[in-house]
Amino acid sequence: MKARLPKGYGNGGANNIQQLARQAQKLQDDMEQASQELEAKEYTATSGGGAVSVTLTGKMELTKIDISPDVVDAEDVEMLSDLIIAATNEALRAARKEKEDTMETISGGLNIPGMF
Repeated sequence: MKARLPKGYGNGGANNIQQLARQAQKLQDDMEQASQELEAKEYTATSGGGAVSVTLTGKMELTKIDISPDVVDAEDVEMLSDLIIAATNEALRAARKEKEDTMETISGGLNIPGMF
């Protein structure tokens, strides 16, 4: 008895490979475009009830720090440092999460090492 392939399989091997290559290229192009758009975005986060605000780019570069004069205390520089770190880390988390979510949406959950 001869094995039968499901409909749409067989005899179209070259066409299927070409179609797969086109889909992979489109996926790569979509991811590259999304990556460029995300890198151009800015993310802002605050800490200390808005006392410290930081802004960074999608390239994970810190571009701005706003500090309320109310929290500038020469006696407590450590607290100010902690507020800056907390706000920066929150902005980094937001940027990283949006990139992961966007890439997962594009790839349909496909995990390809080295793609992102």
